[in-house]
Amino acid sequence: MGRKKTPKKLRITLDDFLLANRKAAREEEIRAHGRPVSSRTVLHKSRKAYDRKRDKKIDFE
Repeated sequence: MGRKKTPKKLRITLDDFLLANRKAAREEEIRAHGRPVSSRTVLHKSRKAYDRKRDKKIDFE
């Protein structure tokens, strides 16, 4: 007869807890609004991007 295996104690790490919370919050948000909601807005506009309003030609008339 062999040794009895002791059952492993499963522990929830902080990373697992945060991941589960974020996923649950995201699913609740989608359920409330009917679609994924994007809260990110453009905070900084790139100067390298072409901007027709900023790069107007100067008329010397």
